[in-house]
Parts: sequence; structure tokens; C-alpha cells
Amino acid sequence: MAVWTITCLVLAVPLAITAIVFALLKEKGAILISGFNTLPKEEREKYDEKKMSIDMRNSLLLWSGILFIGAVLTYFFSNYYAMIAIALWIILLCKDVHIDTDKAFGKYKKHNF
Repeated sequence: MAVWTITCLVLAVPLAITAIVFALLKEKGAILISGFNTLPKEEREKYDEKKMSIDMRNSLLLWSGILFIGAVLTYFFSNYYAMIAIALWIILLCKDVHIDTDKAFGKYKKHNF
């Protein structure tokens, strides 16, 4: 097995396991999201934890799927597929990383009318 195939699998398996954890914990999984777990309880109640957890699960599944596909294509065809998969994963990961709490969690704020 090629080094690139193993690299994709080493990245994909923990992501898939974490996605399963989010699926099992449902809205309670939101506490595992970096940055959200540091907010005070009163502040966390202002956000839709169920939606946050579902979105995190979906992102993890997407990342894992990209890396698994990269591993399979690399195993059967060329190492370039793993490089493309890893680059795509890094781009998607960076797109989802936010330092500002409002940018990170703003779309999950509950609206009280």
C-alpha cells in the first residue's frame, strides 16, 4: 500500500469516527465543537445546538469521504489523487475555521421574535 493511500486513511478514519460520535450525541455533541465549549452556559443557550451538531457531523463526513475516495483512487491509479484529496480537505477545513465567535456560530443563533 502506498504512503499516500495510508496518509489519506489515517486522516479519514478519525474524521469518520468523530462524525459517528456527533451523530450519536445529537445536539449534545455541540459541546465538542472548538470555541463553543468555552462559551458560558447562558451564551450557549442562544444557539441552535442541534443544527450545529448536524452541520459538524456533515462536514466531518464530507472531509472523511473526500479522503477515503482519495485513498481508493490512489491505491488503484495514481498518488496524485491523494494529493488532490488532501489539498481539497485542507481548503474545506480552512474555510470552516473562524477565530471570531460571531463568524463561527452566527448562523446558528436562535431568533426570538
